[in-house]
Amino acid sequence: MTIIVNVDVMLARRKMRLNELSELTGISIQNLSVLKTGKARAVRFTTLNLICQALDCQPGDILEYQAGADVYSDD
Repeated sequence: MTIIVNVDVMLARRKMRLNELSELTGISIQNLSVLKTGKARAVRFTTLNLICQALDCQPGDILEYQAGADVYSDD
Protein backbone atom coordinates (compact mmCIF):
# COMPACT_ATOMS: atom_id res chain seq x y z
CA MET A 1 0.00 0.00 0.00
CA THR A 2 1.09 3.56 -0.59
CA ILE A 3 -0.24 7.09 -0.57
CA ILE A 4 0.00 9.04 -3.82
CA VAL A 5 0.25 12.85 -3.63
CA ASN A 6 -1.61 14.50 -6.52
CA VAL A 7 -0.48 18.10 -6.08
CA ASP A 8 0.68 18.17 -9.71
CA VAL A 9 -2.75 17.01 -10.90
CA MET A 10 -4.56 19.69 -8.90
CA LEU A 11 -2.14 22.38 -10.08
CA ALA A 12 -2.86 21.40 -13.69
CA ARG A 13 -6.62 21.43 -13.09
CA ARG A 14 -6.38 24.91 -11.57
CA LYS A 15 -3.94 26.08 -14.28
CA MET A 16 -1.57 27.15 -11.53
CA ARG A 17 2.21 26.93 -11.29
CA LEU A 18 4.16 25.77 -8.27
CA ASN A 19 5.58 29.24 -7.60
CA GLU A 20 2.05 30.70 -7.47
CA LEU A 21 0.99 28.02 -4.99
CA SER A 22 4.07 28.85 -2.93
CA GLU A 23 3.13 32.54 -2.87
CA LEU A 24 -0.49 31.78 -1.91
CA THR A 25 0.40 29.34 0.86
CA GLY A 26 3.71 30.63 2.21
CA ILE A 27 5.15 27.12 1.72
CA SER A 28 8.59 27.08 0.13
CA ILE A 29 8.91 25.93 -3.46
CA GLN A 30 11.38 23.28 -2.28
CA ASN A 31 8.86 21.76 0.15
CA LEU A 32 6.08 21.87 -2.44
CA SER A 33 8.38 20.24 -4.96
CA VAL A 34 9.04 17.35 -2.55
CA LEU A 35 5.27 16.86 -2.28
CA LYS A 36 4.70 17.24 -6.01
CA THR A 37 7.30 14.63 -6.92
CA GLY A 38 5.94 12.17 -4.35
CA LYS A 39 9.14 12.06 -2.31
CA ALA A 40 7.55 13.33 0.92
CA ARG A 41 7.43 10.89 3.82
CA ALA A 42 4.85 12.91 5.76
CA VAL A 43 2.51 15.88 5.35
CA ARG A 44 1.43 18.14 8.20
CA PHE A 45 -2.27 18.87 8.46
CA THR A 46 -1.48 22.60 8.47
CA THR A 47 0.36 22.18 5.15
CA LEU A 48 -2.49 20.15 3.69
CA ASN A 49 -4.96 22.77 4.91
CA LEU A 50 -3.05 25.61 3.20
CA ILE A 51 -2.78 23.68 -0.06
CA CYS A 52 -6.50 22.81 -0.03
CA GLN A 53 -7.43 26.44 0.64
CA ALA A 54 -5.23 27.71 -2.20
CA LEU A 55 -6.41 25.06 -4.69
CA ASP A 56 -10.04 25.13 -3.51
CA CYS A 57 -10.12 21.36 -3.08
CA GLN A 58 -10.55 18.59 -0.51
CA PRO A 59 -7.72 16.54 1.05
CA GLY A 60 -8.97 13.54 -0.93
CA ASP A 61 -8.23 15.47 -4.12
CA ILE A 62 -4.59 15.72 -3.03
CA LEU A 63 -4.04 12.32 -1.37
CA GLU A 64 -4.87 8.96 -2.93
CA TYR A 65 -4.51 5.48 -1.43
CA GLN A 66 -3.16 2.81 -3.76
CA ALA A 67 -3.16 -0.82 -2.65
CA GLY A 68 -0.42 -3.22 -3.61
CA ALA A 69 2.64 -0.98 -3.43
CA ASP A 70 5.21 -1.28 -0.64
CA VAL A 71 4.94 1.78 1.62
CA TYR A 72 8.45 1.27 3.04
CA SER A 73 10.23 0.97 -0.29
CA ASP A 74 13.05 3.42 -1.01
CA ASP A 75 12.13 3.50 -4.72
